[in-house]
Amino acid sequence: MLYWIAKLAALHYSVFHVFSYLTLRAILAVMSALSLSLVVGPKMISRLSRYQIGQVVRNDGPRSHLPKAGTPTMGGALIIVAIAISTLLWADLRNRFVWITLGVTVGFGVIGFCDDYLKLVVGSSRGLTPRWKYLWQSLLGLGAALLLFRTAAVPAETDFYVPFVKTVSVPLGAFGFIALSYFMIVGMSNAVNLTDGLDGLAIMPAAMVSGALGIFAYASGNAIFANYLSIPAIPQAGELLIFCGALSGAGLGFLWFNSYPAQVFMGDIGALALGAGLGVVAIIVRQEIVALVMGGIFVLETASVILQVASYKLTGRRIFRMAPIHHHFELKGWAEPKVIVRFWIISFLLVLAGLSTLKLR
Repeated sequence: MLYWIAKLAALHYSVFHVFSYLTLRAILAVMSALSLSLVVGPKMISRLSRYQIGQVVRNDGPRSHLPKAGTPTMGGALIIVAIAISTLLWADLRNRFVWITLGVTVGFGVIGFCDDYLKLVVGSSRGLTPRWKYLWQSLLGLGAALLLFRTAAVPAETDFYVPFVKTVSVPLGAFGFIALSYFMIVGMSNAVNLTDGLDGLAIMPAAMVSGALGIFAYASGNAIFANYLSIPAIPQAGELLIFCGALSGAGLGFLWFNSYPAQVFMGDIGALALGAGLGVVAIIVRQEIVALVMGGIFVLETASVILQVASYKLTGRRIFRMAPIHHHFELKGWAEPKVIVRFWIISFLLVLAGLSTLKLR
């Protein structure tokens, strides 16, 4: 919106040409989302507390979590609103990638809202049943994948690329692209949701991965940079830098209130939306493998749950003291802040490893 206004103003005042620079608008998106989160956050927490929308803590979990019962949750709505407003303000709204990414993020947020609302307001212990949750996730994931495939303008948008290798490009075809995209969107959404179990544990890695994917989007959207770095050139993908900047800014703003000890939790409404948004961006810039590397913490948390369930069903024994794996380390005696910060450090290193693929090919 403001981007369009600036373009019109530039016809009369040359100073407004500065807003045509993608990097400036990305910085403004970060600042806008961060400011919105910081300003609206206290009011949102107060309202959630007033309506007694508080966290339910499992009795079989770490004992240190029991005092968290009643902490306001569903704070992920703040993240989604900040992302949406900042993106709409600074992005070029003629860009199809922006609308697809925003649509998926908000759509998965609605699914999370329904789940949180049923559990915390209606009082249903199960919330949205897994069958219905995965049905709606699948419909949104498949819809986004099909839309991306049908609107692809160049073959690079649907090929599969391997990091560290210049010449490997595998045409996926309709089935392969849609299947891969579905698993990336739905898988990342649920992976971030599983990681969201400690104060600030999920939001910081999500913000870091988003920032790194924004760099990939910027490079992929510029034919000269893409050719120099030997990455797929995706026309118009650079505009996703605005969305990624907004996600990082909103995430950092939310972390102000979600850091240990948390004043608010994001809930499924935030975790499902963030994961889906990251998955869509990774698909568009054709960096699925790199995204999984950078989001290695999310992958580790998901793998720990799968291994725990499989081991218990097959052998009757548990591999970890508790899954997801962050609870395993808590039960081993690690203090919650130590688990959080160490996972952040690992995420930072993984993001650097992912960014290294830009040049190491």
